[in-house]
Amino acid sequence: MSRHRPMPTARTRGVLALIPLVGGVALAACTSTEDPQGSTPSMAAPTVSSASASPTDAPTPSAGTPATIPTSAFVELPTELRKSPRRTTPVTDALPTMCGNEFGTGGRQVTASAAMTNTYQKAGATETDVPQGMIHQVIFTFDGDGASAYLGRLRTDVQACPAYEQSGNRVTVKSEPLTGVGDEALLLTRTWAETSLNGERTGDTASSQIAVARVGKAVTVFNDQGWEGTSGNPTILDRVVRDGAKTIDTWQG
Repeated sequence: MSRHRPMPTARTRGVLALIPLVGGVALAACTSTEDPQGSTPSMAAPTVSSASASPTDAPTPSAGTPATIPTSAFVELPTELRKSPRRTTPVTDALPTMCGNEFGTGGRQVTASAAMTNTYQKAGATETDVPQGMIHQVIFTFDGDGASAYLGRLRTDVQACPAYEQSGNRVTVKSEPLTGVGDEALLLTRTWAETSLNGERTGDTASSQIAVARVGKAVTVFNDQGWEGTSGNPTILDRVVRDGAKTIDTWQG
């Protein structure tokens, strides 16, 4: 196991007992549950659920706008990187937070939302090796120009958050375009001083990445978290993001 103390946002303990997803189940539109600020991550067993959105939260989907998100829209890790089966995850737990609720939608033009988590390992890892990390993927579908508007708001909010405090640790945020992914994409790198399980500085730094891509009328958010607060794997994340964007493009036709 890692000798490093987990970052407060890393929801990585106690997840090896994962529940396989029942294939083909779609999640109905859910536009008001991913936004509360300061929500505490839940460690309850993942479930496949659906919730109807109130008419005031989201407009009626126009023709061609998906009102449900099937499991086939989510990326699946290649066998050599898959530590355990992917699982459904509450959107509120899967979305990252920084200075505030940058990645929430506020229900603006959202027609559906759902999330899944992939637990990954290094290629060549044995069954007894601990995972290297987890990648949470959220998919939102929007009506009209909602997807591009979401990216615009996110860029503005990220620019206003170059750094933030998290349980006494200063976390810096670097934002840059991510080319060749979907219609437009953004990559964020979070960096903090690494600490031991006792809370002592090791002298090293740790980092993790968030990628956000728009594919047509859908937006997907990938939140990479290293196992037990260690650094994520940018190479694996880049592969997952590119595969994930292609998967959504295929789903939307």
